[in-house]
Amino acid sequence: MSESDIIKNTPNGPITLDSLKEDLLQLGVAPGMVLLAHSSLRALGWVSGGPVAVILALEEVLGPEGTLVMPTHSGDLSDPVRWENPPVPEDWQETIRQTMPAYDPDLTPTRGMGRIPETFRNHPDVIRSDHPHVSFSAHGKEAEFITRNHGLDFGLGEQSPLARIYDLGGWILLLGVGHENNTSLHLAEYRADFPGKNEIQQGGPISQDGVRRWMKIREFEENTDDFEEIGKAYQESDGVLQIGKVGNAQGEFIPQRNLVDFAAQWMSENRS
Repeated sequence: MSESDIIKNTPNGPITLDSLKEDLLQLGVAPGMVLLAHSSLRALGWVSGGPVAVILALEEVLGPEGTLVMPTHSGDLSDPVRWENPPVPEDWQETIRQTMPAYDPDLTPTRGMGRIPETFRNHPDVIRSDHPHVSFSAHGKEAEFITRNHGLDFGLGEQSPLARIYDLGGWILLLGVGHENNTSLHLAEYRADFPGKNEIQQGGPISQDGVRRWMKIREFEENTDDFEEIGKAYQESDGVLQIGKVGNAQGEFIPQRNLVDFAAQWMSENRS
């Protein structure tokens, strides 16, 4: 969708920082919360100030006691043997492993995450976790607790920012995106017990004591194919959920712990 199309699809005038704040408050976002936000800028409509306005609206609603978290993943710093979109020639793979620069939380860009997380991770007061594939960035009271000690193995599991958000009783905000983008469901996937749960070996470049190293990384094979079905099942189970408009987008506001617990049980019972 072009910018002209987005303007045409925003018939009541531009979305503003103040209108976003009003919509977020109406949805249930409140000061002091820990909030994990997944977003599509395009879905919100034409926003005056673009991603900066969205970030400021979220931070101003959360206030000084709140914490805003976003996934800032960089999947291109992974083992090229598993690349599919697109793959690279097999005879390139070892060269890539030997030459790919180490993950740098300040320098490494996000990949496929959208303009809002990419802008957020450049915020001067944001802390970004140390995982070459699945980092999270956070700003606010609990930012250090959420991002520190992000485990290299099983990066969306128990030693991840997702698990720390769970510990803190945080909330999930989906802004114009569905559950296929809901990273908290990967925490449920790590906790669930189901047939065919498969551990794989990944790899990535990190810096240790100033030396660039290619590290082997253990992960479970992830599968998002049923994430939308899980989100629908959670809603139909009368799980705690608030739905409303934020700008032009549908917003979903969900307590993370409730959804993760539901999803882990659902996967254990329904995945085969």
